Amino acid sequence: MKRFFYPGHILAILLFLLIAGCSSKPYTFFQMADTQFGFFNANKEFSRETVNMERAIAESNRLKPAFVIICGDLVNKPGDLAQIAEYKRIAAKLDPSIKLYSVSGNHDVENVPTPASLELYKKHFGEDRYTFRSGNMLGIIINSSLIKDPSLAPAEAAAQEAWLRIILEKAKNSGAKNIMVFMHHSLFLKDQNEPDEYFNINTERRKMYLELFKHYGVKQVFAGHYHRNSYGKAGDLEMITTGPVGRPLGADSSGFRIVNVKGRVVEHKYHTLDSLSLLP
Repeated sequence: MKRFFYPGHILAILLFLLIAGCSSKPYTFFQMADTQFGFFNANKEFSRETVNMERAIAESNRLKPAFVIICGDLVNKPGDLAQIAEYKRIAAKLDPSIKLYSVSGNHDVENVPTPASLELYKKHFGEDRYTFRSGNMLGIIINSSLIKDPSLAPAEAAAQEAWLRIILEKAKNSGAKNIMVFMHHSLFLKDQNEPDEYFNINTERRKMYLELFKHYGVKQVFAGHYHRNSYGKAGDLEMITTGPVGRPLGADSSGFRIVNVKGRVVEHKYHTLDSLSLLP
């Protein structure tokens, strides 16, 4: 039996192949965290944070990733207009061809977020939950402070969870090769069964989100908050915690993570700000 392909069919096939080819093209993105203007000097000033973020943005402009994402604690004092203005001033220096995505952290919306603190964040930075596409990847940004402690904003926490479930269902059916989640708090630092502490999500909610992400094929969750690097796996899911652009709290110097995506293969490495000049 002969098959006939009309010009419109051929055009559609070529377009499909072109889109598929583009979506499989390797690309790089930079994951940053905790610029946290004001943390070095207890909110008195933020000169050291300025130097660090300007270096991070300058290296981004030189190395030209597909996008830069900053995983929370953009400032140290929630609602501080001077800190917010400095973050925005330096962020605006990023080459317009490079997308910048901001994630809310506990220092942006309070440790226990309220409807008012959430609205203040949205006023200055935009939505605290959203999605974006890059190559073959769907990125999902969520407000982990609403997971860590939803007690003063239960309606907002419930709305985010319902939204996330809908987005994950759509993502699973979208054909995206990689579904990645970006948040501020780590679900866990090294072991999915580790005890609850300040730097991770409480066990009950952690278990629920791990099961949800596994069900929908999420393989990478990126976070900050810890002010040093950490890594763990729960089955096939990687929990990747990245050190700060701002003030470190451990042995890891200030820096950010470079992530290379090649089809379904995702490779990543943390680089200190001092070492970035050695990269071609």
